[in-house]
Amino acid sequence: MRILYLCHRFPYPPKRGGKIRPFNMIRHLANAHEVVVCSLARSPAEADEARGIAPHCAEFHVHTVDDRWQTLQMVATLPTPVTASAAYFHSAAMARTVKRLLREQRFDLIFVHCSSVAHYVSGVRDVPKILDFGDMDSHKWLEYAHYKPFPLSAGYWWEGWRLLAEEKRLARRFELCTATTRAEWETLEGYRTGVASDWFPNGVDSDYFAPDGGGHDPDLVAFVGRMDYYPNQQCMFAFCRDTLPLIKARRPGVKLAIVGADPSPAVRRLGEIGGVTVTGSVPDVRPHVRRAALTVAPLTIARGTQNKVLEAMAMGVPVVASSAAAGGVDAVAGEHLLVADTPPQQRDAIVRLLEQPHERDRLVQAGRARVLSNHAWPQSMQRLDRIIERCLAAPANAITSTSQTAAS
Repeated sequence: MRILYLCHRFPYPPKRGGKIRPFNMIRHLANAHEVVVCSLARSPAEADEARGIAPHCAEFHVHTVDDRWQTLQMVATLPTPVTASAAYFHSAAMARTVKRLLREQRFDLIFVHCSSVAHYVSGVRDVPKILDFGDMDSHKWLEYAHYKPFPLSAGYWWEGWRLLAEEKRLARRFELCTATTRAEWETLEGYRTGVASDWFPNGVDSDYFAPDGGGHDPDLVAFVGRMDYYPNQQCMFAFCRDTLPLIKARRPGVKLAIVGADPSPAVRRLGEIGGVTVTGSVPDVRPHVRRAALTVAPLTIARGTQNKVLEAMAMGVPVVASSAAAGGVDAVAGEHLLVADTPPQQRDAIVRLLEQPHERDRLVQAGRARVLSNHAWPQSMQRLDRIIERCLAAPANAITSTSQTAAS
């Protein structure tokens, strides 16, 4: 089978959430099929790195765009119904490539990851198409509106409502749509588009993200995530302001490492707080996580799966997460990770792990076991295979919209 695969960020190297999921899909599908990848890079350096995908697909096309021009395209949509997301990820060169590929080659399936690039093929009618929304981005933008000052809040609100309408419109133009988690799938089903839908989880490379047998610092707490991403920034500002002082009142020697690329000046200033370190970009996050007694994921804005949670659990490091962050992970609160939302709850959970080695050891074992059983890429890709078979086996517009997973 020959598959045309489109995604919004070039999926190599798979260093961040928006690249990890598509890369693992492409690598898996290429084992049995010819996969042609088409995507965007935002700099010549990223385009050069992208060439590393060659062993994992039959053919690839990378289109380099200028971030400044993409931003202007996005701003130009403000008075229109066109979403800023689609405008930002639109490239005339990529559109021409997609049209040429569809004209010159015969494809058995078109697979799109992320609604921001679905417009490139939404009008295609002679090839079965699957749209993997991943997360339902409209709801993320609407959540942002609650945290941003006016007039930014109005801009996020407007984009959220435009994107909500666009997600519904796009879903109706594909034979089958998918999401990353059951919660995101339920949101998708709530659109009542009549189109088939399902979900398959993100996985984690449990060989790469594995315990190393070394020791840990019993007073070190870590947070991992890109620090140019607003939900990560917002949760660390709140954690350092509201929760960290409560922990220090009980454990004066506690330390917090904020590990992640591209911290803003405001995030870097958190490093001025006693015991707080802001690392910036690091070549490998694993040593920072393994050295910690636990990691935290206190996000209040969180859609889909938080890879940082899965990776820490896979490395045998306990996690204290908010309900929002834990909701995208197939794990049981209190059994595989701890869930805490308010500052006092977070303090109690964190101090409990710092002061009770047996409780920490319990979560070390239970957390990794859960990742191995419920978030392994091979099992997730088996679910993807069944979804593709279901799409290809059904007549156009005749696929049942009942999720296979809901029945399993």
